[in-house]
This record gives sequence, C-alpha cells and structure tokens, in this order.
Amino acid sequence: MSVTTAAGFAVRIPFVERLGLRLHAYGDGAAEVRIELAAEHLNTWQVAHGGVLMTMLDVAMAQATRSALALGPTVPAGQGPGVATVEMKTSFVRPAEGPLRAAGRVLHRSATLAFCEAAVYDAQERLCAHATGTFKVLRALATAERKLRTEPSADPDPETTA
Repeated sequence: MSVTTAAGFAVRIPFVERLGLRLHAYGDGAAEVRIELAAEHLNTWQVAHGGVLMTMLDVAMAQATRSALALGPTVPAGQGPGVATVEMKTSFVRPAEGPLRAAGRVLHRSATLAFCEAAVYDAQERLCAHATGTFKVLRALATAERKLRTEPSADPDPETTA
C-alpha cells in the first residue's frame, strides 16, 4: 500500500513540509504546488521571499518530472527512480503576495534528463516568477549513510541485493 505525506507528496521532504507546500495536481508531465503565505515566508518588504518562490518552482518541476516517468504521486522512495535538480534559472517578475500556486511542466525528456519550466502565480493569476530547470533521473543517491553498489552482489539474498 502506498503512503503519502499530509501534503500529498510520495516522500517526506522536511524542508518542503516546513514551508507548507501542498501538491495540488500531478500527471502527464505536469504538476502544481500551492502555498498559503505566512509571516515566516516573507522578506523585509512583507512579500514572499525569493527562496520560497524558487522552492515552489523547483518542487513543481521535480514533481512534473516524476509524473512524466509514470510514477504516481504515491510511489514511495526506493520504489522507482527519483529526480535531482541539475540547474535552474529563475526570473522574478513581480512581488508575490497572498496564496500562491506554481505550475510546472516537462518540455522535453530523455532517458536520464528532463528539461522543465514552471511559473508562480498569485490569487489574481498574475505571473510572479518563472523558471527553467534541468533534472537528472536517479536510481539512488549516494550519501554518507548510503553507499551505491557499483557491482552486482554475490549475495543471493534478494533483500540485500541492489
């Protein structure tokens, strides 16, 4: 059985949870995330901080990429490929206030890369920010606590074989 976070994402991403992003739409190479702005999301001018907008754009494009891989939003980590941002270019168009939504879509995909775009809109559907990004499709990510196996294991136990 698949489990999703309260915000609708397949995997728990503490930073995204902390910001309060919610997955609103997902499928066919497109995704939409939304946020209700709170005081902690604002900059000194009392509008959305650029980091909030960039995170919305990044997450919308990453989720669009996942959907283009035919992964349902409820496919848990480890049960299908993940994606990682390779590069992202952002343009801030206007100050962002109130409830916001970011709509992302895949423009082109190869076996290992996805080229995407996303835009953030305010409640009046005015464009606040736009981004393009490149995403890498990954089987897994090596970290200090998780090493990638580069050669097949001699261990016949399927539970310990990559």
